[in-house]
Amino acid sequence: MAQSDRFAGQVDDTWLAQHSEAILEPDRPIVDPHHHLWVRDGNTYLLPELLADLRSGHAIRATVFEECRSMYRADGPEEERSLGETEFVTGFAAMAESGTFGPTRFCARMVGRVDLSLGDRAQPLLERHLAASGGRFAAVRFSTAWHASERIHKVVPTPNLLREAQVRAGLACLARLGLAFDAWVYHPQIPEVTELAAAQPDLPIVLNHVGSPILGGPYATQRAEVFAEWRAAMAALARHPNVSVKLGALPIRLPGDGPKRTTPPDSEEVAAAWRPWIETCITLFGADRCMFESNFPVQKRWCSYAVVWNAFKRLAAGASEAEKDALFAGTASRVYRVP
Repeated sequence: MAQSDRFAGQVDDTWLAQHSEAILEPDRPIVDPHHHLWVRDGNTYLLPELLADLRSGHAIRATVFEECRSMYRADGPEEERSLGETEFVTGFAAMAESGTFGPTRFCARMVGRVDLSLGDRAQPLLERHLAASGGRFAAVRFSTAWHASERIHKVVPTPNLLREAQVRAGLACLARLGLAFDAWVYHPQIPEVTELAAAQPDLPIVLNHVGSPILGGPYATQRAEVFAEWRAAMAALARHPNVSVKLGALPIRLPGDGPKRTTPPDSEEVAAAWRPWIETCITLFGADRCMFESNFPVQKRWCSYAVVWNAFKRLAAGASEAEKDALFAGTASRVYRVP
């Protein structure tokens, strides 16, 4: 999925600094349920970068770290190496809880990674992650985004992993331990998540990035068709009460939308680009099963932290106070057990 005609893999702080805007509803409490920490491809997003974004004006009360294969152990059994990421994030959480870095409890909970194709053998490994995290380990993301087209990035080499018996057994371990499952699939795969939700109704499932509609590659001229297919799949998924949706990580502009831009977008442009997708999700799932996500620093390639949360506030302007509370903090706090 192409997000922008400006994609270069790097955050350009100088480019982002060309635009600033007043913070909307600066006192509204926010729990950001999806951000990363990493050193990758020359891009560093660690404590200084995270704090700069958290302090940009919005009332971020807590955050949830999302796995990104960061700081894995360099050696040892392959299946245990992701423990390094859990240990790394736990250190950040301890720093937050000291109060030294301000009131935001960043990394209060984390979504980690365990190879769920281990089946029943995943359970003792999950228990080790829980212990290493001091109980902050709240969910697992086992990404299965795949598409047959060579023009679409494949997160995994083979399709239909969520239908495999061993993976289903690993997912059952999550349910037994009271953990949630973060699903990252492309929009043609949403029916796989629906099948899983029906088969394991006791498993809390969080669909990442509104189901990642593919709007580039072979779908570049088929936006209306993609939206219709995506909406039908989301309507079927919404019938399962154990599923919630993260709202964010959508394109702002696509190749072919006009001349390359020289300045970053403002929150009105972001909100306009995202409105059809996000409003559809809220209509289908209800605010109490939807949560706004920053997806930083990935989203930072296209707009600032202040702008993305202003865009969400514009999108939620017509919601009730109870709905806003759910969208900005309540749903994330409940699903990930954020204190």
